[in-house]
Parts: sequence; structure tokens; C-alpha cells
Amino acid sequence: MLKLGPLAEDRLIRRYKRFLADVELLEPGPGREPAGTEVTAHCPNTGPMTGVLHPGGRVRLRHDPSPARKLAWTWEQAESPGASDTTVWVGVNTALPNKLVRATIEAGLLDPWLGPIDAIKAEVPYGENRRSRIDLLLTPAAANPDQRPIYVEVKNTTWSDGDLALFPDTVTERGQKHLRELMALLPEARPVLLPCLSRDDVTRFAPGDAADPVYGALFRQALAAGVEVLPCRYRLDAQAVCWLGVAEVAAHQSGH
Repeated sequence: MLKLGPLAEDRLIRRYKRFLADVELLEPGPGREPAGTEVTAHCPNTGPMTGVLHPGGRVRLRHDPSPARKLAWTWEQAESPGASDTTVWVGVNTALPNKLVRATIEAGLLDPWLGPIDAIKAEVPYGENRRSRIDLLLTPAAANPDQRPIYVEVKNTTWSDGDLALFPDTVTERGQKHLRELMALLPEARPVLLPCLSRDDVTRFAPGDAADPVYGALFRQALAAGVEVLPCRYRLDAQAVCWLGVAEVAAHQSGH
């Protein structure tokens, strides 16, 4: 779906102040400091990164030096325990999912669920007093049997329990607000919650009730009201992101 690389594999020392990570470089290369050098990378993920934050573990960095950037390095992926006693690479950059989902829609891969799409707009104001912004607003093509506008809210999803992907991994009042605003769009529009499953070992999706039971209750309310949930599966490697299809939706996190 998207070309990324090449990204270099290195070793995480620590993550701190939410936006920073110290990393030991493991691979020499053009424009890179020697192997063994410790660098500070931008961490483009403000959440707790439950289940994917492993000091001492392998990570993948993007090297993009520029006078406009304070840090030349960006943390893109983390290696984490997978669902079948293996390891899996997980996308931690929360800026990637919107680009990835847009590319998936433009490729027509979600037409079986959304119908053909004529136009896509990003960050369109909506909600109470138009104080929120929807990630993607889709205009159906003339051939689409449902001509209502489609409001797509994308959620980067990295937490998992076995093959079950979970969102959120912490209390998210913002996420709760988004569910309420999606429900308020009905019936004049089609609201779609699209969890971007940024790891290839998950085949199902559920709300993270253990982390945020209020979000879980709102998720089930939204399902019952008619909000569509479309979890999209991807595999990440050092060069690109590949589309794997749509995951099954579960209403509850097991045991909650």
C-alpha cells in the first residue's frame, strides 16, 4: 500500500517525555553515525504504547535530517511478541494510519464495504459547533447505491491480546467524544470507525474495555445505533506496508 523505506533496525534504550526515545544504532550506512552510537529519536506516539514498548528490543528508525527538524531520526516501528510465540513488527507512528487508509480507499480495496468513492477530503470540521475534525470525508461515486456522505474516523491500533486487536490502551476522553459525534451523524450520513491494525498477527478487533470501560460501552452503543466498524489489517516491514484485509469485529474484550 505504501513504500516506507528503507528503515534501519536499531535498539531501543528508553522512551521518555512522551515524544523522545534514546536508541543505539546497530546498522552503519550512508549518512548514519557509526554502529554503537546513541541517538535521540522523535517518538510520534503520545500514548502509553501498551504491549509494544520494550527497552532493549529492536526498533526501526527513519533517518531524515533537515534544517527544519530538531531531530534527524523518527521512530517508526517496534518489534513485539506476537500472537503465535513469534515476534511481529508494529507501527508506532500515529501519523501513518491516515495516509495508509487513504491509499487503501483510493486503491478501491474498501469498495466492497463502502461502495465506490468519488472524492476524499481530510480534516473536515464537523460535530458540535464544528469543533472536531473528521479524519476523512468521502463522497460516494454515482454508482454507489448509498449516496450519503461517509465520515471516517481512523484509530491507530497496536495493543493486542493474542489475535485480538484492542483500542484504546488507555482512557481516552477524546475517543469517547468521537464515538458520540459519529452517532450524532446518523441517519443523514454514514459514520465509519476504522481501526488501523498496525500489526499482522491480529485477525479480530474489540474495544479495550480493560483500559477504558466507558469507551467500550459507547462502542457497543455506536454499533447498535448503526455506526459501521471496519478494522483494516496491515503488515509492516522495513520497506513497505501491505494490505491484509478486513478483520472481524467483536463487541467485547474477552473477560470484560
